[in-house]
Amino acid sequence: MDCLTCGRVTEHISWLAPASRLTRRLCTWIESLLQLLPISHVSRLTGLHWHTLKTLDKRRLQAAFGTFEPGDVRRLVMDEFALHKGHRYATVIMDAERTRVLWVGLGNSRKAIRPFFEQLGERCQQIEAVAMDMNTAFDLEVKQHCPQAEVVYDLFHVVARYGRDVIDRIRVDQANALRHDKPARQVVKQSRWLLLRNRENLKEDHAVRLQELLAANQPLATVYVLKDALKEVWYAPSVREGWRRWRAWLRHARESGLAPLQRFARNLQRYARGILASARFHMHTSLLEGVNNRIKVIKRMAYGFRDSDYFFLKIKAAFPGKMR
Repeated sequence: MDCLTCGRVTEHISWLAPASRLTRRLCTWIESLLQLLPISHVSRLTGLHWHTLKTLDKRRLQAAFGTFEPGDVRRLVMDEFALHKGHRYATVIMDAERTRVLWVGLGNSRKAIRPFFEQLGERCQQIEAVAMDMNTAFDLEVKQHCPQAEVVYDLFHVVARYGRDVIDRIRVDQANALRHDKPARQVVKQSRWLLLRNRENLKEDHAVRLQELLAANQPLATVYVLKDALKEVWYAPSVREGWRRWRAWLRHARESGLAPLQRFARNLQRYARGILASARFHMHTSLLEGVNNRIKVIKRMAYGFRDSDYFFLKIKAAFPGKMR
């Protein structure tokens, strides 16, 4: 500014950021729009460049969610989600009690999630339980940093793997065995969703078809019944009852004579402790399945993200958590 007394001088304006061309009131309005609309829509509405809006939004998110503040977290849920096509993944970790995303990082390996536990520091000692799928990398890293915490394996992922490794395999084998009976073979081939869906979710005509299929095919009936029995292990009211159900399921699987089922049971044995822990800690990663659906919506709205840090801040903003 030019002053008649002082000459040309520079004066600091407290409400304006250095080198900013936008007033605080305009920034506040734009930030409110960016919480509701994609950047491209706000750009067309305001006439501001996409990069200007992205920088403004990222600065807002960094100020609100950029610092790592886990609080008195006791239970964690961790899962991976697809970042891009080509098997590129990221890992999200959530406070199970407050449903708040604490941390998001690139990759799904031990090295990828180690920074979270390093930032958690001494708070690792207060972690009681961690829910996850049967990811060995997650398991080992949790045991290294939180040796007192119980690992709880998620029912959804185990049943999904049971469907792929056992039900699908035996269904294909049974269809191949009926190649000379084309009508029966077609029924077995088209029964995948009947066998994978929960019985209570089937319509009446589908439930009748399922009953007829199981009555006509003993191997499929066996794996279907044992699928429901496996779920009951997670719903046990106590560890003792869970152990009894687990031993009974394991015995039936071994005596079934079905190689895919026996192989699955052998592989599942090493995860028994994490399965039985669900009786003490009623935790599961279905929370993060909802997070993953929201992440997909965020990606679709933006037509993808080139800046991973900005994307991760958006995820944190979408799940700020709730008060206990």
